[in-house]
Amino acid sequence: MSHPILRLATAEDLPAINAIYNHYVLHSTATYQTTPETEAARLAWFHNRNLAHHPVVVAEQAGRIAAWGSLSPFGKREAFAKTVENSIYVHPDCHRRGLGRLLLQDQLQRAAAAGHRALIAAISSDQAPSLALHRTLHFAEVGRLLQVGWKFDQWLDLVYLQRLL
Repeated sequence: MSHPILRLATAEDLPAINAIYNHYVLHSTATYQTTPETEAARLAWFHNRNLAHHPVVVAEQAGRIAAWGSLSPFGKREAFAKTVENSIYVHPDCHRRGLGRLLLQDQLQRAAAAGHRALIAAISSDQAPSLALHRTLHFAEVGRLLQVGWKFDQWLDLVYLQRLL
């Protein structure tokens, strides 16, 4: 398998990004969204971002998008401007290849370069691999919201992890 190439996403990558994301919408608690994201909504999401401060990055491997990640505003109020929330989604056929780690390391570098102070991860408590990945890169659990998500006929706890940059 070829080495992955990380690069900023383009509009042409959005169908692949959306396909990966919608897999998790339909089959996982990695996102609390329950209905698939439309192509129009994904395009609006991409075009309404300040990509300098909230980039979308893809991991391309063997000519296809194998994973993607983004940094998003943490809150709507101005005082949160230096805090970002991360998202990482790996194609289900590409797990356990180090793509999540590669993207998270890249996010840490990009967030610091953009002048952000804190990176927040909001992860369902049943997503052990994602929690472990963040902890290996020195994220600390800073909060846990009990039974705030309802998906697949079960209550889900949300874990907040944080890393200062």
